[in-house]
Order: sequence, then structure tokens, then C-alpha cells
Amino acid sequence: MHRNDFPILSRKVNGRPLIYLDNSASTQTPSAVVEDIRRIYYTEKANVHRGVHCLSQEATAAMENSRERVRRFIGADSVEEIIFTRGTTESINLVASSYGQLLEAGDEVILTCMEHHSNIVPWQMLAARKGIVIKVVPVDDRGCLDMDAYRSLFTPRTRLVSVTQVSNVLGTINPVAEMAAIAHSHGALICIDGAQAVAHAKIDVKAIGADFYAFSSHKMYGPTGIGILYGRRELLSAMPPYQGGGEMIGHVSFSGTTWAELPFKFEAGTPDYVGAAALARAIDYIEGIGIEAIAAHEHDLLTYATEQMLTIPGLRIYGTAPDKSAVISFLIGSAHHYDTGILLDQLGVAVRTGHHCAQPLMERFGIEGTVRASFALYNTREEVDAFIAALRRVASML
Repeated sequence: MHRNDFPILSRKVNGRPLIYLDNSASTQTPSAVVEDIRRIYYTEKANVHRGVHCLSQEATAAMENSRERVRRFIGADSVEEIIFTRGTTESINLVASSYGQLLEAGDEVILTCMEHHSNIVPWQMLAARKGIVIKVVPVDDRGCLDMDAYRSLFTPRTRLVSVTQVSNVLGTINPVAEMAAIAHSHGALICIDGAQAVAHAKIDVKAIGADFYAFSSHKMYGPTGIGILYGRRELLSAMPPYQGGGEMIGHVSFSGTTWAELPFKFEAGTPDYVGAAALARAIDYIEGIGIEAIAAHEHDLLTYATEQMLTIPGLRIYGTAPDKSAVISFLIGSAHHYDTGILLDQLGVAVRTGHHCAQPLMERFGIEGTVRASFALYNTREEVDAFIAALRRVASML
């Protein structure tokens, strides 16, 4: 599907055609997005928002048009609710740091066992500063959240739930709309890590009840270094700034400073407007193909690969939820995940190995890490066949 749009897929690795199955870490970037970055740098690079000259006005328009493009993509009410960040990690840190200032010692935040470190460590840092209490939802052997346990964790001190929409390790698609409704019924908010969801499913932040929603460009065919935090306007308005500097101020004097209006209150310094514009172009690319078509194609690859992998002696898959994204984490016999990954790379297959920034989840399953294959719109059944052949060869070697 549209492989010719991705020149990198035609290269060879270790003398073999590249089979890129590390899409949960970063997707490749189509020519249209790369060319848009090139065009902007060559024709309209300037600092945004503060210039009266033509280039600055064009750069400003590109950035703010991109903000509107993101707003439409996720179904937000207003561009004031769209904050540009460096990625999902910074978006969650912004919530933990800024909304976290409104919390008091003894207030509770609910996380889950399957969270990426980016949705664990910022809350632990807040707990160290403010004395908040972190509670954790367990997962079952399939990699599904224990929803009864989730319901039981709420108390009158629960202020926020922060949960991944799709596990980057297990592929589990969590029932975030149901989780949001439960949180709201207890007077709590929900922050959703959408990094593994936005390139694979239609997102409507209002329909799922998100109070905050975070995602990254580089996992959805865009450039690195740019991401989004969606926050409901009334929440963002009540939150103090995350960082201080240029752009986020209304007026500065040594007797006191006032803040800019939303969304600029949370965008200190010169923004990556080129990255923002390229993210908008990546959204155009995704919607030009159709998110439903992408999801169907990836699900076909997931099913096809899973069926064949289960015929390999000694191979174990971690993450067997009935509702699952196109991610397969596995181990072969007693072989170390790193050794498996190295040998696959020698055969031209790029996979991810390690704990995938989810060490508590690894501890839950009693392992150090896994090998992870993850699919995108440009992968094919022929690549799956080559991947399975490589796996069989590696299994025989190990």
C-alpha cells in the first residue's frame, strides 16, 4: 500500500531488502512530507507570530493552519485546545507539571501496569514533590486491564486517570471511552496517551471523553520533535504555565508578568513551526488513504503474521487481547530478545528489542524484554512471509 511514497523502503540492510517492522517506535516518512519540509526551509523560513515582514507572516499562517488541521483531525472544539509540544513525552510532562500544581498531598492519580515510562515517571516526580498517591490498574494474562480493579481504585481523593489508549508492547486497545465515563462519574479527569493510536484508528477526543490527549508526529508518518497536547479549554485556562519565556507572555515587567491567551500560554520560545506544518501534511497523507483502510490493512497483516508465528516451535506471544492493534511482542524458547533481534537484522528485518520503556509490564510477565514486530500501512503480506522465514531460520540457530 503506497510503498513508492517511502524511498527508504527500497534500500538494503546487510545485503538484503529492508523489512521495516519497528513502526511502533517510529514510522517512516513519505516523500510528500519530506518535500514539504524542504520547501518551507527553502521558501518561507522565519520566526513566527512576532514579525511584520512577509516571510514571518507566511510562517505564522503555516503554523496556525496546522493547528486548525490538528483540531479537525481529533475533533476538538477550538484551536485554543491544541498545544504544540516536542512529543507525547513532553505533553504528559506538561499535564503532570502544570495540572499537577493544582493537586494536594494525598490526592490520587490512577495509572495502569502497561504504561510507557513517559506516563509513569512524570507522575512519580509529582508524587515526590507534592505527596500525591499513585494507584495502578493490573492486567491479566492476556494483557487486558482488570476493569473491576479499575473501578475499585476510585476514592473521593481520586483526581486523575492517565492511561495509554493502545499498549506499545501488547497492542491491547484499552476501553478509554468507558474508562473516561467511570472517571467522570467519580469527579476525576482522564489523560489519554494516544501515541500508539492516532495512526491506526479514528480519534474523536470529545466522543471518547478525553480531558487531555497526547500524541507524537513521528509515530504517524511525520517528523520527529513535534507533538500535540489536547486539553479542554476550561482546564487549560485554569492551569499555570509549564515553562516561562518568549511567546507565552502577555506583558513582562520586573514588577510582575501576565500570561498570553491560549494556546500560546503553554508554548514558550520559538516553536518548531516547520515540524508543525509537516505534521499537518502527514495528517493529509493519512486521511488521503483513509484511516479505516489503513486499519483494515494492518489488521490483516496482524492476523496473517500471528497465525504463522504460532506454528514456530517455542515461540510465545505476549499480548493476546481480543481487541488488539498491529503489534506482536514475542520470545523464542530461552533465546534472549537481543540475540533474536540481532540475527533478524542480519537478515534485513528491523524489529525492536528490550523492555520497550515498559519495565513494570515486563515484571508483570516475569521477563526482561521481548522482540516486537509492529506494522504500518506500507508493510505487505510478502514482507510477513519473509519475516516468518527469517524467524524460522533464527529459531533453528538459537
